[in-house]
Amino acid sequence: MKRIGSSGGADLPTGHLSLPQPCIPLPGYPLLVRPVPAGFPSPATDYYEERLSLDEHLIEHAEATFFVRVKGQSMTDFGIHDGDLLVVDRALEPTDRSVVVAVVDGQFTIKQLCKLQTGILLRAGNRGHSDILVSGDQELAVWGVVRWSVHRV
Repeated sequence: MKRIGSSGGADLPTGHLSLPQPCIPLPGYPLLVRPVPAGFPSPATDYYEERLSLDEHLIEHAEATFFVRVKGQSMTDFGIHDGDLLVVDRALEPTDRSVVVAVVDGQFTIKQLCKLQTGILLRAGNRGHSDILVSGDQELAVWGVVRWSVHRV
């Protein structure tokens, strides 16, 4: 072993240098503390940035959360568009009017779950698409509850 440096550092094998540790990046992304008005502009003074973790903001049950890519236009009235990325939580119990990923007779669909006295209605969010009234001879499973829709502006 050969001592590297003159500050009394540890013995290191010849040819190895003791380099400073790299900076550890902060988790998350910058977030302005003050909301930005979508109407009348406000002064941009006195703002302070925090860090925002999208994982912490969007995901409540990490082990039961999945991302699903949307195909089709049947839910546009709910703000869900073709190509959107949905955050789906399988740990949540669906309630009346929840937007869900459902499996009807082995086929996936995204619809609003409506509990009726006569059964379950899976409501489309676009007048050009049909609702699904689940009959007694159909198989229905709610795969998960949609929590967020992410799309490009």
